[in-house]
Amino acid sequence: MTLGIVDRAATVDKALDVLDAVGTSRRGLTRLELAERLALPRTTLYRLLGTLVARGMLRRDPQRRVYCLGFRCLEYAREAYAMPDLAASASPELRTLRDLTGETTYLGTLDGLEILLLDRCDGAHSRRSAALPGQRRPLHCTSQGKAILSALEPARRDALVRDIALAALTPRTITDRRRLQAELKVTAARGYAIDDEEILLGVRCCGAPIVDAEGQVRGVISVAGPAFRLTRARVELLGPEVAQAARRIGAQLSTRRPAGEGDVQVVEGDRAFHGAFPCWTPSQQCLRWADSLAPAVHAIRTPDDGEETIAVGSASLDYPILALLREPAATLLLQEGSWSRVHDDGGIEIARDLPRRGVNSVTADPHGRLWACVPDGRRWRVGRLGRDGRVEDGWSLPAPATALAWRAGHGPLFAALPETGEVLSLRSGQATPRRLATLPKGSGRLGGLAVDRDGGVWTTLYERAGA
Repeated sequence: MTLGIVDRAATVDKALDVLDAVGTSRRGLTRLELAERLALPRTTLYRLLGTLVARGMLRRDPQRRVYCLGFRCLEYAREAYAMPDLAASASPELRTLRDLTGETTYLGTLDGLEILLLDRCDGAHSRRSAALPGQRRPLHCTSQGKAILSALEPARRDALVRDIALAALTPRTITDRRRLQAELKVTAARGYAIDDEEILLGVRCCGAPIVDAEGQVRGVISVAGPAFRLTRARVELLGPEVAQAARRIGAQLSTRRPAGEGDVQVVEGDRAFHGAFPCWTPSQQCLRWADSLAPAVHAIRTPDDGEETIAVGSASLDYPILALLREPAATLLLQEGSWSRVHDDGGIEIARDLPRRGVNSVTADPHGRLWACVPDGRRWRVGRLGRDGRVEDGWSLPAPATALAWRAGHGPLFAALPETGEVLSLRSGQATPRRLATLPKGSGRLGGLAVDRDGGVWTTLYERAGA
């Protein structure tokens, strides 16, 4: 009995040797090459190959007469590393990037000190990147590896950089750890990584990390092709597209965390295409918010006993909503070229005391006065909004501000400019806006603005996972 167990263990060990040999060969191995490499008797090898092929772990290419990893191995890899939601979310984006570029696109994940390729969408050209799912790639000289490293927590990234062997695979390979760290900082700032013929001469790649809503790095996507088609200039134009695709994938991924204090409570009620502009009324314990695309104002209320939050109704409108502002007994609503008041009892009336001129964004200062961003020739102007629709004094901006927020007290007015990625500080008495922060290109687009009680400025990013 003991002998039988030992024999079976030896057979399993030999089968794993066969899988390992085939899996580490880029082009597959013939039966003769396997016999020579593993020093196995011919009959034993025949039996092992037949079993592995029958179970889907290996497949035989009848034209080249070589054995390659079977699709069963790839299924196991997808389940173990990608999980169904990653593979399902990435597949449409891989196809879209392939159609956009004509080049081969890949999905990968971090496995130890290497990248494991999980999926591939073949490019349209006969001459294209030919890496196969199931193959492994180094971290330091691939766009996928550098993209994942750039998105990891600093301590984990530094530990990986210390441990990986910086082998020089081409004259362009980065083999200095300080230079690699500098490259990773650049990659993190712009949102995508470039493999500039670093793993294989004549091949250039662009990759971006997939980060879920909890900030966990779940994988990476990339586009690869011949360097004569994927020029450096083209890769730099393509990078933001790859980064946005990775963000869209990450935004779809489910997150796994234990239930507990602080969990999000879903309130049953009307759905929205694009929820925006929340306004909280403490006296009524009521939150009003807008669906800016299918125009409507919704309200939900928390009863005094705090047991349940319920939807209390909505008001449908005709034009896209640009802003909601709270008044003592009504919600002030800005649409294209018009203002309305949605009263707490549900009634709606045109706000004839407010200007009809087009306004790009609006906010109220601590005294209840309106400040807005309006077109001003080829530029934009932010200032106090008069009844004629003009702004008094104010500041001239190079791009439209889509969000405005005041700091309490005598603090400045802050403006978000998505086109330039800037958050500006606009202070009374200073004609020139001061740049508070600039968002790196490829990191997402600025959304709303809020100022906390300590004066900290907060913003949201869209087209970015986890923001």
